Amino acid sequence: MSGAPQVKFYQVGSFAAGNRLLGPELQSDQADPGRSNALTCGHRACQGCGEALGARYVLDAAQRAADGKVIAVNATGCLEVFSTPYPETSWQLPWLHSLFGNAPAVAAGVAAALRAKGRTDIRVVGQGGDGGTVDIGLGCLSGMFERGDDVLYICYDNEAYMNTGVQRSGATPPAARTATTQAVGEDPGALFGQGKNLPLIAMAHEIPYVATATVAGLRDLEAKVHRAMGMRGARYLHVLVPCPLGWGTASHDTVRIARLAEQTGLFPVFEARDGEVTDVTPIRRRVPVEEYLRPQKRYAHLFAPEPRTDVIARLQRAADRNIARFGLLAHEEVPS
Repeated sequence: MSGAPQVKFYQVGSFAAGNRLLGPELQSDQADPGRSNALTCGHRACQGCGEALGARYVLDAAQRAADGKVIAVNATGCLEVFSTPYPETSWQLPWLHSLFGNAPAVAAGVAAALRAKGRTDIRVVGQGGDGGTVDIGLGCLSGMFERGDDVLYICYDNEAYMNTGVQRSGATPPAARTATTQAVGEDPGALFGQGKNLPLIAMAHEIPYVATATVAGLRDLEAKVHRAMGMRGARYLHVLVPCPLGWGTASHDTVRIARLAEQTGLFPVFEARDGEVTDVTPIRRRVPVEEYLRPQKRYAHLFAPEPRTDVIARLQRAADRNIARFGLLAHEEVPS
């Protein structure tokens, strides 16, 4: 991102892990030994869970930006289930569990109560998965946007209802196999032309801040949280968090898969203010969508028993459209 500090990285061995050789002002929040560890050990997330990474990164950054004065409201879903098995919790900040679809409304209520008490120093974060955000909670989220409630809402998008058995959600991409979009017939997997692009829906509300990010871009993600926390009103952050279980990927590949989603153009990373795109993260090394699809078992039907080159080509065209739409390749012509 153009607004992020320019940092030169050196291959100097493990002592540079987490950028600890950089000055404190340039280190990531996760490199700070005094970080809040908002989501700490003891949770039941799957190995390699992108959502656990995303939630920790986001809330540690939010805590740092707000001097530790943050209240989180969490929709029902994977994140809530694996982090709070009764009577235990892995959260180290004030945290509320809402219903599946009303986290934005509950967060708005918390913000209103704090405003009535004159506690403008305490900030509110709402969060949920794509099921609780894109589908079940869409009405409450739109209301939060329309009213301009002082809440930063984060969607951790793993592209299906993972907690209940990997069923399709409104964020499931075309051709992906889920428990409710089986790899059968002429159009295997999730159908093209269905679902919702929630970042663009959020932009249509012309709220102060909308951004997308992935768990592969830690510094970018943290910078966006800090910018959002520096604003007031309704703000929205959409974070891609690969799910090894639901996507059929190796647990050690979570960050790599998230990076490939960005490098193909299938998941454009950008910022918008008041309904207009203001900045994008350019693709440094463009890769074909096939490189992203092959490691995922949810797309295995596109390669065997017979390659579905027609479906792969449609996904490539979708990626090319994103690249052209957001200007992700400043010096490369995008195929028509």
